[in-house]
Parts: sequence; structure tokens; C-alpha cells
Amino acid sequence: MMISEITTRAYQRRPGKSPTLKFRCTYGPRKGQVRASPAACNAPLNVKASNTLKQTRRGAAASMSAAKSSITKRSAAGSRRNRVLNKPRKRSRSI
Repeated sequence: MMISEITTRAYQRRPGKSPTLKFRCTYGPRKGQVRASPAACNAPLNVKASNTLKQTRRGAAASMSAAKSSITKRSAAGSRRNRVLNKPRKRSRSI
């Protein structure tokens, strides 16, 4: 198992707490991630949690694109021109 110990600088997870020793995974699915123990680098993947996160991200992307398109439709130059031109004309009340 090849795991490099972080000793060049103290790694601090939360502000206000004392620095704690962490390990950087050097290979595998968690390569480059910092973990509390070397055993966490080789732990099996949680498929259910990853699927749930993927689903959440898809929903967030859809709502973000809907928000962006609504802003474009409100404020783009072409839609502003259309709004002015598409107003109904006032009819005169000639008796």
C-alpha cells in the first residue's frame, strides 16, 4: 500500500481546531484525496450514495438551466423588442 503522509504542512480540517495528521491516497479510486486513515483509501465504494448524489446533481443542473433561460427570455434584446411590439393596440371608441 503506497500512502504518503502529510508532514510538509499541518492539515487542518476545521477552523479553530488543532491540526491533525492526515494521509493522502496515492492510487486507486480515491487517488489524491486526503483521508484520516490509510484504510479509508481502499474502502469499497458506496454505490447507493454515489447514485443519490448523481441524481441530486442532475436536478440542480436542470433547475439552474431553467433559471438562466428565464433570465435570458426576460432581458435579451430580441425579447425586449418583441414585448414592445406585441402589446395589443388600443381601439378607439367611435360610436
